[in-house]
Amino acid sequence: MNGGVRLNAGENIKIEAPKGWSGRFWPRTGCTFDQSGNGKCVTGDCGAKLNCNGAGGEPPVSLAEFTLDSPEDFYDVSLVDGYNVPMSIIPSGGTGGCKSVNCVSDLNTKCPEDLQQKDTGRVVACKSACMAFNTPEYCCTGAFGGPNTCKPTNYSKIFKESCPDAYSYAYDDLTSTFTCKDANYTISFC
Repeated sequence: MNGGVRLNAGENIKIEAPKGWSGRFWPRTGCTFDQSGNGKCVTGDCGAKLNCNGAGGEPPVSLAEFTLDSPEDFYDVSLVDGYNVPMSIIPSGGTGGCKSVNCVSDLNTKCPEDLQQKDTGRVVACKSACMAFNTPEYCCTGAFGGPNTCKPTNYSKIFKESCPDAYSYAYDDLTSTFTCKDANYTISFC
């Protein structure tokens, strides 16, 4: 998986992940690429290339995160890096908890003004408070670098209220990490 594929509305693609794979999927929006795969995206860009080749998506971006076969699969929807598009993860054929997880609320319409990322005057993504303010209490660093000192903020609570299953800040593990064994997963960008 070298990362990067164009999907139009209603299209899908099947990706076979190798055993033990760990990584992220994210939606990119407003993309234009030439025939060589060079270009840019309004959200989720990864170095101005169609194929990300290991580079992560530029925040703010919604994430589907996976660690497979460890010994079960761990998965989540994360808004820790912000939000750009509603998404869901639906497991099938697995055993264990195997809960469908989603963030289908359009957070761009609820995004506080100081977190808004705009393109041509339109809100296209909602930044995390860490990205917007870059302070230890929002980034869970320094004196706030642990689960006992980094707590939900008024900003992360907006994300959590709209998307209860999704990670809203770095230590949101208890309500936001899900497990399944030997499943297939459908990731939908809504």
